[in-house]
Amino acid sequence: MSKTTLRLAGLLALAVLAGCQPDSPELHGRAVFNGYNCKQCHRVGYEGGKLGPDLSYVGFRKSPEFLDRWLSNPSAWKHNTVMPNFHFSPALRKSLVAYLSSLQGQAYEGKKPWDAEEFASDPVKKGGEIFVRAGCITCHGKNGSGGYPNNNVNGGKIPTLTNVADGYTKEELVKKISNGVRHPAKVDPSGEEPLLYMPQWSEKLSPDEIAAVTDYLISLKPGGAKADSW
Repeated sequence: MSKTTLRLAGLLALAVLAGCQPDSPELHGRAVFNGYNCKQCHRVGYEGGKLGPDLSYVGFRKSPEFLDRWLSNPSAWKHNTVMPNFHFSPALRKSLVAYLSSLQGQAYEGKKPWDAEEFASDPVKKGGEIFVRAGCITCHGKNGSGGYPNNNVNGGKIPTLTNVADGYTKEELVKKISNGVRHPAKVDPSGEEPLLYMPQWSEKLSPDEIAAVTDYLISLKPGGAKADSW
């Protein structure tokens, strides 16, 4: 995105914000989100683009602290990100974080994309769709390739999932996804908490949905291991 486009987006956002008197930081943040045309790249529910990650569950899987850090300078966290730095003021960033934190799956309630007929008879395909739409891909990478940065963790990155079937039984994997990992192991015990963590997905996904994600992850094993092979 060019600097000229960024300036135009900023002017548009200011025009939108000047014409509204939001009742809360969340509403103000929604105006910022719309004014900067974030949906050009990001999807919320069934609206928006696909260049960036689906944000329908972003408030559940990302903490306000991480969102604020990310929005202050995306490339400082992930050097090869395609998301530009919009140079949000602290006030705008605070409101945008409030709006993003409010997005916890309600946009998909009653009509989840992975409930479409095309996924009904294929749990691996269904699990793959959940992996993308629920936002697992934002930490674990496309096809579980990993490599996403995290602070104060071993290697400074989130591990890959392509060999997860070698380290967990299916039951163990279901339990891990269901319970989440709220406090990843720190390299420096006295350092800051890792800002990225896995939430307790049983709060948002049904047992059948978690089982489908598990089947998908097992299918990633090199050599094409199938979900029912162990």
